[in-house]
Amino acid sequence: MIRKAALLFVVAGLAFASGRTYTVSLFEKAMFGNTELTPGQYKVEVNDQKVTIRQGKTQLESPVKVEEGASKFDTTTVRYNHDGGKTRIEEIRLGGTKTKLLFTTASGGM
Repeated sequence: MIRKAALLFVVAGLAFASGRTYTVSLFEKAMFGNTELTPGQYKVEVNDQKVTIRQGKTQLESPVKVEEGASKFDTTTVRYNHDGGKTRIEEIRLGGTKTKLLFTTASGGM
């Protein structure tokens, strides 16, 4: 019985370590590093301090600062920064979690 419980914790730990994937919808063009993303749905995978965003054959990575909010977010929302004539993703709040992903242009983020 103890072996089964230990195996369950190992499997759960590996699943968490492999990252969590969320769906994010962009409603306007936005920059991710030097790449402009078009409106649409993207898969966002969070691994430690790195995020990978995918849509079709497009796959991009960026460092990210992961923070925890005070309470769970009802829906996934994207906050933009409109600076220098370009729209950049500044923050993603992941619905159903307390997780906020913060991007900076200095780190090559969105």
